[in-house]
Amino acid sequence: MLLFLCTEAGRGRGWKDVVIVGALRTPIGCFQGALSRHSAVELGSLVVKALVERAGIDPHTIDEVILGQVLTAGTGQNPARQSAIRGGLPNTVSAITINDVCGSGLKALHLATQAIQCGEADVVIAGGQENMSRAPHVLTDSRTGAQLGNSQLIDSLVHDGLWDAFNDYHMGVTAENLAREYGISRELAGRLGAELAAQGAAGDRLRSLSR
Repeated sequence: MLLFLCTEAGRGRGWKDVVIVGALRTPIGCFQGALSRHSAVELGSLVVKALVERAGIDPHTIDEVILGQVLTAGTGQNPARQSAIRGGLPNTVSAITINDVCGSGLKALHLATQAIQCGEADVVIAGGQENMSRAPHVLTDSRTGAQLGNSQLIDSLVHDGLWDAFNDYHMGVTAENLAREYGISRELAGRLGAELAAQGAAGDRLRSLSR
């Protein structure tokens, strides 16, 4: 999750400059692992709170929170707003939850940057929150009732997050199709992944400018 800010140099001009003044995340948990009992909102709110505290800014100066979340079934209305309020932000701060599947968090950063550049906001928190372990199974005929025969539980993790709604197959199949189309072997993919990991480990980490 990132904290975006309009720079003083960008104020008053037609196109505002945008900087990242804070970046935080929770640890990465495995499926049904140590973090599985915590909802996406619980995890997200902790990051929101810590992000504001470490940046040393007044929560009332934040204009908007934009969070990507794909698996929203059972999490309640507007999970991004829940995380914002539970993270200590005032209820005057607007928040939106977006779903662009695997690109949800990145799209949130894009929208935050746009909002600042266009003059709609000066301070925005953006990122993503998710807990695949908490995705429920859904009984689609529960309201009408099954008069005869069996009812089927739909796994919202697969149905909403991992299944191609147009081609009716798992997104893992899509990855294999793309690899075949563009000639990306497993060896090449592994080598690229290792190189990116090495570059990330060697590069400068994001640090809060408030420190």
